[in-house]
Amino acid sequence: QVELVESGGGLVQPGGSLRLSCEAPSGIFETYAMGWNRHVPEKERELVATITSRGSTNYADSVKGRFTISMDAAKNTVYLQMNNLKPEDTAVYYCRVDTSLGVYWGQGTQVTVSS
Repeated sequence: QVELVESGGGLVQPGGSLRLSCEAPSGIFETYAMGWNRHVPEKERELVATITSRGSTNYADSVKGRFTISMDAAKNTVYLQMNNLKPEDTAVYYCRVDTSLGVYWGQGTQVTVSS
């Protein structure tokens, strides 16, 4: 059983910032890419951002210029810096890791943007 440890969610006012982190275990598999998806009830899960082991990044149009994804390969940890948050960013954010053994998901962390 591979466990991804997420942290950093919470309640923030519009225009505020949050930083999510997700740590995957080391020494078990080769990590190809890490990323974040989000889910709102009654909607499909949406890709937010991804980063490959070589540092290539991809963002949803809705978060470009506001969110930044980064990865610490030594710690097998991915971060999502979220700035200028909007109410429509409210969702459960899930970490995803693509590895040599398959795809793994975190348990999800709630992000709520509200005044």
